[in-house]
Amino acid sequence: MNRKALLAAALLAGGCAQAPMADPQADQMGRAFAPPEPGKGALYIYRSGVMGFARPIEAGVAGGATAPLATNTYMRLEILPGTVQVACRVGDNTGSGQAQIAEGSIRYVEVSMTVGVLLPGCAVAEVSPDQGQAAVRGSRRVASQ
Repeated sequence: MNRKALLAAALLAGGCAQAPMADPQADQMGRAFAPPEPGKGALYIYRSGVMGFARPIEAGVAGGATAPLATNTYMRLEILPGTVQVACRVGDNTGSGQAQIAEGSIRYVEVSMTVGVLLPGCAVAEVSPDQGQAAVRGSRRVASQ
């Protein structure tokens, strides 16, 4: 293997190692897109793409669970209905967005790395169920805190 391939593999492995992974059963359950428990809604927060792959994005909901998301990882949260603030952080730079969660609904939010003047930042965007489910199917579940 040449030097460039070894360096790329090391950076990719390092990026994934920073996100604590959920057990395989929880990952499989997350990819089933089951309805949330009664009285709650489900929110998937995921990160796909390769921009900034060696650096995780800290993501979560205000006053709730957070997790570092490496490239192609996701978390599923079951939360009370209402407007939820989804935030992301890369270093000192932050981003945020909102999602409206109805009882029994499943919503999908993507966090992504953005290019900054000196340092990278992050952005939050709600996406369609088709786009969100496709991204989650190609990702691995992280353990949220």
